[in-house]
Amino acid sequence: MSSRHRQKVDPYPIDALGAGESWRLFSIMSEFVRAFTAMSEAGPCVSIFGSARSQPDSPECRMAEELAGILAKNGFGVISGGGDGVMAAANKGATEAGGLSIGLNIELPHEQHPNPYANLALEFHYFFIRKVVFVKYSQAYVILPGGFGTMDELFEALTLIQTRRIRPFPTFLMGSAYWSGLTDWLRDKMLAGNFISPDDLDIFAVLDQPEEVVRAIKKTVIIK
Repeated sequence: MSSRHRQKVDPYPIDALGAGESWRLFSIMSEFVRAFTAMSEAGPCVSIFGSARSQPDSPECRMAEELAGILAKNGFGVISGGGDGVMAAANKGATEAGGLSIGLNIELPHEQHPNPYANLALEFHYFFIRKVVFVKYSQAYVILPGGFGTMDELFEALTLIQTRRIRPFPTFLMGSAYWSGLTDWLRDKMLAGNFISPDDLDIFAVLDQPEEVVRAIKKTVIIK
């Protein structure tokens, strides 16, 4: 997709109507319908998550851009959260490689602004709808260094896979130096305390090289 397409998924103007909670359902349904319609022909996609605060020359942004470019050249669309930092780098890498570059932007009062690199951009009011779209249209998740939002997306996916609420899909943490403290804690505290099972640690893998991630994804995801 060469031309840029931005579709705003607007919340229903509930406050203006003063019509109460029942009208909120129409807002929610409208956001779902618009998002599903826009994404219906996206094809196989990989979601890349990471900090909006990372600078373009940071290791995680360079890694995201390289990974997205390789994915695009292998026939995958790339989905990001649509904002700055790692998200912008992922969209940039996919676009410059000639691939489908999707940004699912969320309306936030401060740091989240749509980046200029997505060639299919949607804007969301509701976090939970945005999460559903990530899960529904992704064949794999790649998590790069980030903050609370990145961790939220990571543990949402791990929980859904663990509880079999969604089909398992490949989930990768990129950057072992960043993630080693978390993975040690999961093993030494959660697993040791019997709060998770040994198999739960197999839901994700920690890798450092974009080529490794793409090879691993291609083992489980078939491009038709």
